[in-house]
Amino acid sequence: MQKKSGFVSIIGAPNAGKSTLINSILGQDISIVTPKKQTTRNKIFGIYTKDEVQIVFIDTPGILNPKYKLQRFMKREIESSFIDAELIILVIDSGKFELSLLKEIYQKYKKEFSEHKIFCVLNKIDLIEKENLLLIINEISFNLSFDEIIPVSAFKKFNIDDLIKTITKYLPENEFYFNEDVLTSQPERFFVSEIIRKNILQLYRNEIPFSVYVDIEEFKEREKGKDFIKAAIVVERDSQKAIIIGSRGSKIKSLGEASRKNIEYFLGRSVFLELFVKVSKEWKNDERFLKKNFNKLSSSVSG
Repeated sequence: MQKKSGFVSIIGAPNAGKSTLINSILGQDISIVTPKKQTTRNKIFGIYTKDEVQIVFIDTPGILNPKYKLQRFMKREIESSFIDAELIILVIDSGKFELSLLKEIYQKYKKEFSEHKIFCVLNKIDLIEKENLLLIINEISFNLSFDEIIPVSAFKKFNIDDLIKTITKYLPENEFYFNEDVLTSQPERFFVSEIIRKNILQLYRNEIPFSVYVDIEEFKEREKGKDFIKAAIVVERDSQKAIIIGSRGSKIKSLGEASRKNIEYFLGRSVFLELFVKVSKEWKNDERFLKKNFNKLSSSVSG
């Protein structure tokens, strides 16, 4: 069999289950998954390779109407994911299905959809009745044009194999883009920052909104002793800094302990993790900050 490979962009509304889907396909967490919306900020490349097939999935931020400069950056991440994609997957939360919202997304990217093969993946079908699922599929088929409509449960890994088989049918014959043992093109420091950010979202709940950026200032691998990682937790206000630190440093200590364990599990080696908090006023709307940090991250991923 001739090798087949290609890029697949995964888009959808916040919390539709895009990151859960890509993690389920790969059998390993490469994208943050939390109940909070807008968890994914950057394009994240996940590479599925089996036998003669390689699929490079691009997980993207949730589709939204930008209210500040960070969200405009996130919108550009979605749009840039279409450039090299052979196929676009639009993930829908079947439990929250509204035809009007689906039409709105479809209209927003009508031009891009016309230039690609498009799948509608109905996720979270384990949470609805079969009769409702059939009604949703019929409603989508009647009103919109998709090359495939595929129901799945990313969380329970239901129908994932069929999704992969169907994607494979649409891929061109091509050599692999990455070595067969590579799961992602992101550097280790990216995942370290994401691990810390995920723990912030989970530990602080609603106390800290999406005003946190994690900057890995130092990442030193050592032949002898533990690797050294120094991470800055950037917030927008002094009040947020106080919440992150907690009474007598209790909160940041818990954050550091949980993050260190997760990082060691991910890297497979011992680390010394140093966390500190700094304030960068309104960084989400600071053009210079965003260019310096997010463009740097994007270039390290694509380069």
